[in-house]
Amino acid sequence: MTSQPIRAMGIPWYERDSYDRILQVMQDAHVLPATFEDWQQLARKVERTGQSSGTIVVRAVINPDEFVAWCRGRRLNVDAEARMTFANEAAYKAAIKTK
Repeated sequence: MTSQPIRAMGIPWYERDSYDRILQVMQDAHVLPATFEDWQQLARKVERTGQSSGTIVVRAVINPDEFVAWCRGRRLNVDAEARMTFANEAAYKAAIKTK
């Protein structure tokens, strides 16, 4: 029997209380929705789409100040590319646990 690869994806996830700070620290804040509610609506749509295709969807919660330090430690810009790297690392870790 051949095992199927696990499909997982990470979604950068924000808490309501920290969204204003997220917008302050992100170098590309202009690409993020202006409000937490607008962001949450889009994020949940992405999450549902992934889940409906059988993908394990991991909410990678980003604490703004810890994320800035995480980026600096890896010499990354504090932007979408770093957010996706962070989220994909969280998804990878979650996928390993489910094997």
